[in-house]
Amino acid sequence: MSVFFIAMLIIFLFFFFSTVKVVQEKSAKIVQRLGSFNRILHPGINFCVPLLENIAGTVNLKVQQLDIHIETKTKDDVFVKLQVSVHVQIMKSKVREAFYELDDPYSQISSYIFDTVRAEVPKLELDDVFARKDDIATAVKTELSEHMEKYGYSIVQTLITDIDPDALVKESMNRINAAKRNKEAISEDAEGRKIAKIKDAEADKESKRLQGEGVADQRLAIIKGFADSVEDFSNTLNDVSPIEIMQFVLLTQHYDTIKEIGEKNSSIIVPYSPGNLQNLQQQLMEGNLMADEINRLSKERTKIPTSQKTFAQKEQSILDIDKNISDGL
Repeated sequence: MSVFFIAMLIIFLFFFFSTVKVVQEKSAKIVQRLGSFNRILHPGINFCVPLLENIAGTVNLKVQQLDIHIETKTKDDVFVKLQVSVHVQIMKSKVREAFYELDDPYSQISSYIFDTVRAEVPKLELDDVFARKDDIATAVKTELSEHMEKYGYSIVQTLITDIDPDALVKESMNRINAAKRNKEAISEDAEGRKIAKIKDAEADKESKRLQGEGVADQRLAIIKGFADSVEDFSNTLNDVSPIEIMQFVLLTQHYDTIKEIGEKNSSIIVPYSPGNLQNLQQQLMEGNLMADEINRLSKERTKIPTSQKTFAQKEQSILDIDKNISDGL
């Protein structure tokens, strides 16, 4: 009895596991009945007819990545290696085609990638390959989608993940880039020195302007002090003329200057005699008188009634005035 029970249990378990099929998420199972395609089992628990039906295979519905390394030549005869990454996913609506139509789908996908890349890259120079790698990836995706969708394979994304030129070419490119960067650095450094010089010149200009204003203010203050001193003297001493007051002020400043020179430690030889100040005063007075005479003669020259004289008389008058001016000088 026990043997029969054990045999029945074994038969039951066999039929149970042959009937119940559990399909994982993001996958599908192909069911064949007596060797021919019957249906597709989707994620969850499913049932099959024992002995008549069997699972032919499992299809992965996840996005899968296929990495391809390709060596080709650019338009300017530079050999370059590219790494192309293709994201592939089997379409749910075409699981049967993906399972039955292609024996080795990834080898066929690789063949299409090689063909497309080696058709696109030779059209471009090396610099353009780097700049237009997205265009190459788009061309690969378009070509693959056109040929693989009918077999149930969807091309999700295509990426050019690496571009590796020949070692000598890469070294040359690095030298060119280094030279370019060095040129930019020299240019920026020169521009910086130029700006610094301009700023220094502007600062020197502003400094000299302020110094000039200071000197002008100083001289204005000195002149104002002279004027105030002369006015105070005139108000205090009515019988003293402005010229005498100016002589007194000059004498005072003269002795102040001599005093300052004497207070310094360094030795300075200054020709000095008491008559120097008197000579200076005399020269100033003569200069003032000469300037007054020139102004007077110039005014007389402008008052000549030229409309009532002949040309010769005009010339003679002008010569007389010039002679008077020369005599005055």
